[in-house]
Parts: sequence; structure tokens; C-alpha cells
Amino acid sequence: MSSNQSISNRDISVLWHPCTQMKDHETFPVIPIKKGQGIWLEDFDGNRYIDAISSWWVNLFGHGNPEINAALKDQLDTLEHVIFAGFTHEPAVKLAEKLVEVTPQGLNRCFYADNGSSAVEVALKMSFHYWRNLGQTQKTKFITLENSYHGETLGALAVGNVPLYKETYAPLLMDVITVPGPDCYHREPGESWTDYSTRRFMLMEQILQQHANTVCAVIIEPLVQCAGNMRMYDPVYLKLLRVACDKHNVHLIADEIAVGFGRTGTLFACEQAAISPDFMCLSKGLTGGYLPLSAVLTTDQVYRAFYADYQSLNAFLHSHSYTGNALACRAGLATLDIFQYRNIIEENRCLADSMTKAAARFSEHPHVAEVRQTGMILAIELVKNKHTREAYPWQERRGLKVYQYALSKGVLLRPLGNVIYFMPPYIVTEEELLLIAEVAWQGIQLAVKD
Repeated sequence: MSSNQSISNRDISVLWHPCTQMKDHETFPVIPIKKGQGIWLEDFDGNRYIDAISSWWVNLFGHGNPEINAALKDQLDTLEHVIFAGFTHEPAVKLAEKLVEVTPQGLNRCFYADNGSSAVEVALKMSFHYWRNLGQTQKTKFITLENSYHGETLGALAVGNVPLYKETYAPLLMDVITVPGPDCYHREPGESWTDYSTRRFMLMEQILQQHANTVCAVIIEPLVQCAGNMRMYDPVYLKLLRVACDKHNVHLIADEIAVGFGRTGTLFACEQAAISPDFMCLSKGLTGGYLPLSAVLTTDQVYRAFYADYQSLNAFLHSHSYTGNALACRAGLATLDIFQYRNIIEENRCLADSMTKAAARFSEHPHVAEVRQTGMILAIELVKNKHTREAYPWQERRGLKVYQYALSKGVLLRPLGNVIYFMPPYIVTEEELLLIAEVAWQGIQLAVKD
């Protein structure tokens, strides 16, 4: 009979896990999961864990969701996959129709890829190629924000700015223009998020004025820089950026891969600024956490720049073998159906209020610099000195201690450095949120002991 130890031993003999120093598993074995149901994961020894981070932010409605399960079982009997060049199928068409319907106005064309990084690659290439097709070949640069993260393929990595991921591969990456960001963690005492984000936008305006002629697009994560320690900013920044991009004839790429599908309190974060980007990248929650799929939504104006006789060689040549996979598209449709027949956004606002209450006491903790929240994302930043905000040395791995303690108490929390965050599936209950918060509190107490 399989056990945690037997599966773990087999794992480390053949597998290489992502974002992992594999040597850590000599002392802290990987945890084999046998099954998932709702918000709970269960290992081979019968231990259960609350999935408080939605399995890397993808799972919206719980593991083994009956509606998504039923849709996939039905699709399996019809079509699993077909080449998407020259062929199509109804799940892909229906999902694209639905995405056009629910995304901000003007995003009328849908291009499928396999994952979030690939969606960013598509948007970058499409923006560059658009300007090339229009004869503006001097436009070759991209503007990004400091502390941003857009994936780990080379193009996506280039437009990110988290040193942990980027520095090693710097010689392989294209040059980009990096602008100081609107991250409200750095605001002055008493300064509002709105005022700080507005003030910081002046730096973006200056860069656009200087470089717009050579810039294809600005790429941003709307409202929350998730992999960048869950740093957050005000929607006013998006509003100002949309105006500036129009003024300077530059595309706006909204990377909503992590923040889309209800995470921030609206279906898409851009809605909170009442803007439409030129490109919107979607993945993660798109299939409810079931299958890899991403989509880039763009405008008819962009689409028309590629629409010509074959001999013009203007076509957008980018493909993945599993583009528009029928099973993944069907999972995406089932996920959007749940949003449609249940008032998920309103339910999430109530859950977000419960998260706020569950984490209220963390603000007074002597080693917590800030508790910040946008919708269903709540982050707790640990520091060595609360008053000066001096950070703990990263080498001490305080967040890892919280992670290990939480697992011992049946909660999956995977901190970003010294930032503990809650990003649970939308089926979490108030009681489960209280449990998550209590375990995090006790884990932090243990982690900050000298």
C-alpha cells in the first residue's frame, strides 16, 4: 500500500519540482496528495490540509467540483483535442464568446495559449508585430513596473522585475524600461493609497514622454503584484495609465492572470478603474484550477492589422500544440457558468469581509509591518522592526517556518519570502478562515522567535 514516505522517496529519485531547492527535501519531504475535495487536500497517510492558497492561485471553486467534473466527463466522450490551425470546435468558440462578453468593452478577439507565461509572450509579440505591420518599426521596447512578475519564459521574464527570478538569466533577456511602481507599502505615514498611487504615476508619465516613440506597450499587473510579495496599489493608477497610453500611442497590456476571475472584488481588476486594456492576459482561474489554458483578449483594431492577403506575410505566427484544447475550454466554460448562475462576486465580498475580521489582530503584532487586502487576497508582511520596517534577512527563511508549522496543523500556506498571504478558493467558510488565521498567527509566533 502506498504511503507518504514511499511516494516521496520515489518522487525525489526522478522528479525536479518548480521554484524549489531540491536539497530542502532531504529534511522536509514533499507531501504526496492522494485526493482533493472542496477546500481540503488529503495525503496518503490520511492527513488533511486546507488549500489556503488555491494551489498557486488557480483553484476557484474547490477540488473535485461537481459541475466542472460533470462537464469534463461529458466532453471526454465527445472530443479531447484537435489541431487548432484550420480546425475549431464548439467549446473553444463558446468560451471565446463568453470571454468577449464578460471582459471589459472592446476586447473582441480571443487568442488561446497554454499557460500564463505563454499568454504574456503572445501579448508582447502581438503588440510588437502590430506596430511593425503598421510600419512603425522603431517601436521595439516595453515598459514595466519595478517589483513586477509576468512569468518565467524569456519574454515574460524580461518584462518582470523580481530579482530572485530574473537576475540569473539577465544575459538572455531583452532590455526593457523599468519604472518605479505605485506599491502602496512605501507610502508616507497618513498618505492614502489614492494619493500615493497618483503621485507615483508622475514617474510613469515622465518615462512615456521620453520614450513613447520607441515603446510598443506598458505591461502591468492590475492592483496586485502577486509574486512581488502581494504588494498592492490604488485603481487610480490604472485610470491614469490608460489615458497616458492613449495620449502617447502606446499599448496597455493588463496581466490579469493571477488577479482575474473575482480575486480582487470584481470579475476583472481593470473594472475597478473602468478601463479597457489593449490586451488582457488570462489564465490560472480560467479553468477553475483543472487544466492548463490561457487566453489573450484584444481589440478589433489589433486584429485588423494582421488581416491581409497571405503574400503580405502579416499573419501572427505563434502556436502551441495544445492550443484551444477542447477539455480545457470545456472546464473554462463550466467555471464561467458558476459565476453566471451564482452571485460569486457578491459572495466574495462577504468572504473578503470575513477575511478582514479573521486577520484583524495581525496589524498589532510587533513583527507585522502591514496587513493589506484587495478582495480575496490578504497579505501579512513580517519584519524585524515594526517601526523602521527593517526586514528580516532573507537567509533566515522566517516564512518557511510559518509554512512548515502550518502544514503540521493541516493548513497549506506557502509564503512569499516573509509575506504570509491568504488566497483561498471561493468556497471557503468563515470557520475555515478563522482556522487559517489562527494557524498563521501561531506560525508567525514561532517564526519570529530569535
